[in-house]
Amino acid sequence: MEKRILKDDNDRVDGILKVTGQAKYFAEYELPGLTYGVLVTSTITKGKITALDTKAAEKAPGVIAVVSHLNKPSAAAYEQEGGPQMKIFYTDKIFYNGQPIAIVVANTFERATYAASLVKATYVKEDFNTDFEKALKDPKAKKLQGQADYKRGIENAYKTAEVKLEERYFLPIETHNPMELHGIIADWRPNNQLTVYAKTQGVKATQGTIANVFKIPMENIQVNSEFVGGGFGMALRTWPLEIATVMASKHIGKPVKVVITRMQMFTMVGNRPAAIQTIGLGANKDGKLTGITHRAYGETSTYENFTEGVVNMAKFMYQCDNVNTAYAIVPVDLGVPIWMRGPGEATGAFALESAIDEMAHALDMDPLDFRIKNDPETDQQKNKPFSSKNIKEAYKIGAEKIGWSNRKNKPGSLIEGSWQTGYGVSVGVFNANRGKASVKGILKADGSLLLQSATSDIGPGTGTGMTLIANKLMKIPVNKITFELGDSSLPPAPSQGGSATLSTVGSAVNDVCVALKSAIAELAANSNMDATANFVDVLKKNNLPSIEVTKESQGGKERDNYSMYSFSIHFVQVKVHALTGVVKVSKIVYVGDSGTIVSPKTARSQMLGGAVGGIGMALTEESIVDHRYGRYINNNFADYHVPVNADVPEIDVNFINKPDPYINPMGAKGMGEIALIGFSAAVANAVFNATGKRIRTLPITPDKILA
Repeated sequence: MEKRILKDDNDRVDGILKVTGQAKYFAEYELPGLTYGVLVTSTITKGKITALDTKAAEKAPGVIAVVSHLNKPSAAAYEQEGGPQMKIFYTDKIFYNGQPIAIVVANTFERATYAASLVKATYVKEDFNTDFEKALKDPKAKKLQGQADYKRGIENAYKTAEVKLEERYFLPIETHNPMELHGIIADWRPNNQLTVYAKTQGVKATQGTIANVFKIPMENIQVNSEFVGGGFGMALRTWPLEIATVMASKHIGKPVKVVITRMQMFTMVGNRPAAIQTIGLGANKDGKLTGITHRAYGETSTYENFTEGVVNMAKFMYQCDNVNTAYAIVPVDLGVPIWMRGPGEATGAFALESAIDEMAHALDMDPLDFRIKNDPETDQQKNKPFSSKNIKEAYKIGAEKIGWSNRKNKPGSLIEGSWQTGYGVSVGVFNANRGKASVKGILKADGSLLLQSATSDIGPGTGTGMTLIANKLMKIPVNKITFELGDSSLPPAPSQGGSATLSTVGSAVNDVCVALKSAIAELAANSNMDATANFVDVLKKNNLPSIEVTKESQGGKERDNYSMYSFSIHFVQVKVHALTGVVKVSKIVYVGDSGTIVSPKTARSQMLGGAVGGIGMALTEESIVDHRYGRYINNNFADYHVPVNADVPEIDVNFINKPDPYINPMGAKGMGEIALIGFSAAVANAVFNATGKRIRTLPITPDKILA
């Protein structure tokens, strides 16, 4: 590992490595005898392979092997029935357009690419459907329960309310498009020893999946993933393409590197599934909610079911005695979805927070006042108090920063030339998790501290946060602390996802530091030294080059007594061009309520990233399928629009920064998800305030404004 330098709490430990190109991502590793794999994909959407002609590819220059269902090496778990049907090279069935059907391995990437074009498949085609709305309307199509129905009080109580609304909201498929493409390097060696360099959010999870598929001991598998160029959620599982690469390496006895194409990013590593939601709200004329109904349908694949927390927020976010939710999934002939940037909660928050704004308008109330009036003191779903919640304070800070007093309750009131100005607000919320993790700490006589854990960093600054936790406890200069991660041989830690890494791994760092301090104090006492003696002097006095401690840490029974969530308030100002319908987000104010802020710089970066992703979700991102052929038609950076610098305005990030007294020793709660959850609704609400046009289908594009 390269030396990491942290000068103060305004730096990132990996900042110098990244900006100077020293940070090494999975595809940059060069192994002796490295070969290159290119995946051949299905050109039909549903059916069966009847013949696969690989002869021309096998005879092409530099080609080492073509691996398919006809000659795949043993993968024990895939040779068992049950589980997901689409197991790579296990079957001749085609479940979606772009499904991998073979891998060509050659001594150069260019030769592998050319040879892959020579593989010819013959199919028997079957009828298919990739149209989510069509499947939803078809009474014969499957509709599977994605989550148990929830009911508190009277079901559909909104229907008898003094003021009521019922509206439908639609989110399209969104695709993960980080700069770093997905892939893996696999090096299968004699005696079933395997080393991989992977783009993964969890080296232990990848290690476990590969061990299970190939039925080899986990200790035979070394997974490396120190740097990840954007996980987005797609790297939370080991995909069939990665299993195919391992198969290919096993087959030829050499290391194989696969980096998929931008087009293949749309078909091989999941996406945010399309969703259709109906929200029913009821309130009395004084503005108190009397009924909330949230029903949602999400898209999934025909070969593997995917579910997420689309309706979770509706159960507790607002004070209401009568709440019911339902969530089902509808299979279509596309690749299986995966969690994406705020997962289902971001999908659900768009509908709920838009509907809350609509109800406030129906009541002729300021939407901020309406939210405050219905802010709960306790979690009605769990019937527990919140461990910490400072929403009202966050509302106040954000309103002042955005200039909420300038907002007019009547839409279309603020006009400057051809531009209409509007203000919107929304809430984000996500479960504040804490899992189980282990950390090893090695305190050395040279005055340094080495911390090790098999956690990941997909960009938020894991190493920085852990270094600062240790610095605060040990009083060791930050440039003397090193945190090693992304290595499956290190003490185990969960995958980075669900806004839980700092809470989980940080707690283990805390416990290791406490244990090291205790060990030093004991050594000092046994050496007749002052209890406050410097640890370097204590180690030298005892002729010890170092001492080490490994601690496993996890939460206790605090969740039995408290409801734990992180919250964010999104305030947005937009300008809408009256003639063209162009929407510009002109100002953003975030207020995060996520406990203690351990690392101010990386915390702010989380919020900035959420804003950029939120602008994309609200205004630009949409994966479009041609349902005649079951193919994506905008599967490139030219046609799939992500926000660029010109789309991102001034962003004012603020934190309440009050410790949660129960969740962990630092008092810190996760914030990765709340940076995005709810943001798109703030934009939609601001567009309505600017124009009087309510957009319930994302993305908000000029044609919808002008319709």
